Amino acid sequence: MAPLSPRETTQHITEIWQQRIVPRLIDYIRIPAKSPQFDPDWATRGHIDEAIALAEDWCREQALAQMTVEVIRLEGRTPVLLIEIPGCGEGRVLLYGHLDKQPEMTGWDSDKGPWQPLLAGDRLYGRGGADDGYALFAALTALQVLQEQRIAHSRCLILIETCEESGSYDLPHYIDALGERLGQPDLVICLDSGCGSYDRLWLTSSLRGLAAGELSVEILTEGVHSGDASGIAPCSFRLIRQLLARIEDADSGRILPDGLHAEIPTQRREQARRAGEILGERVFDRFPFVPGARPNTEDPTQLILNRTWRPALTVTGAEGLPALADAGNVLRPATALRLSLRLPPTVAGETASALLRELLETDAPYGSRVRFRTTQATTGWNAPLQSGWLTTVVDQASQDYFGQPAAYMGEGGSIPFMTMLGERFPAAQFLITGVLGPHANAHGPNEFLHLPTAQRLTACVASVIAGQYCQAASSVGSS
Repeated sequence: MAPLSPRETTQHITEIWQQRIVPRLIDYIRIPAKSPQFDPDWATRGHIDEAIALAEDWCREQALAQMTVEVIRLEGRTPVLLIEIPGCGEGRVLLYGHLDKQPEMTGWDSDKGPWQPLLAGDRLYGRGGADDGYALFAALTALQVLQEQRIAHSRCLILIETCEESGSYDLPHYIDALGERLGQPDLVICLDSGCGSYDRLWLTSSLRGLAAGELSVEILTEGVHSGDASGIAPCSFRLIRQLLARIEDADSGRILPDGLHAEIPTQRREQARRAGEILGERVFDRFPFVPGARPNTEDPTQLILNRTWRPALTVTGAEGLPALADAGNVLRPATALRLSLRLPPTVAGETASALLRELLETDAPYGSRVRFRTTQATTGWNAPLQSGWLTTVVDQASQDYFGQPAAYMGEGGSIPFMTMLGERFPAAQFLITGVLGPHANAHGPNEFLHLPTAQRLTACVASVIAGQYCQAASSVGSS
């Protein structure tokens, strides 16, 4: 069997992306298909159905032999799209992506917007293009390239969900319902992750978990004159600061409870060191610091470990605080905060959430009414030991299409699907990668898809699928 031709692959993928994918991605970005957590009326509003229909129509337009395309709907749950492409041998590959989106967020440039696609040079701006609308198009195009060059591949299934940005709470029900059709994948490819730079293939070696919730403190039943009550009634904001101090050191940001930390494996420390050497100051200068501001440290290795294997707390929302223009001299009765605690990959989300609740609700300061309501509890993911064949194929693909060896780095975000599949398919190999590189700003303003990286990544996926088949055929031949 002839090997995949990098020159022919690059040419073909570039044509498909320019002529067939980018126009459809532009249409997809226009759809405000917000995840159910951010649009409780998603079922009646119809935007998620519109995004699924767009993806389904595009898939049916592609000429892949014996491909089946199906939208699957379980009662009361967001739909999934399942594409099956028969292959050779007994091997099986599962590819994953999602079509639901984060909400708008403020701060977009005047010529850009979340539902206002803009193609500027090699960047396609708009919500969802990079996170993660491109994944379906890249996955199917990779398989199309293999078939065009008559390169054998195993049976492939592409599973696209619409609940990922809400924690994928619908997905386990589909995994159960589709169990026989999904089978036992030998390789799982997830295209919903990040990349440290746009000059090589980056593989995600771990993902953090998440313990999120709403913390509220009530000290009065109504607001009162601050001149009359301050010094007698505690300020609810001070009380909530006291509670946060049980979790986080305010000076360093270090999370205090030992139960929220985990031992960092030696291999992950070494990968962080190597990634730090590659990226240097790019680890932190990709973030929009105000002039004169600086990161927690300028050691790139420690920063990588901070965002991948150490817990970190972020306050993402607040209630009870009036806008500055409306803030009178009132001692407010209550303060509430939305907390987002990122967890090391091996710390269980449910365990961390229970620990948070106990820390925050026990011994309420001044007898105040303290409540912590968990909104999300997700366990992270640590990649299994990578097989030699996959390491070799990945590195060759990166050399062929990026001109640089592949690199490995954990990611600070969560992909609940990976934890689920890691438990369900412990013997599978995993290729977790993505296009969310410097300044791509998923979830924030001015999110963009870096098109050259998406095209090269498509080619790398084709190479890995071809390599998986060769490995599977070799294993059968030697048994």
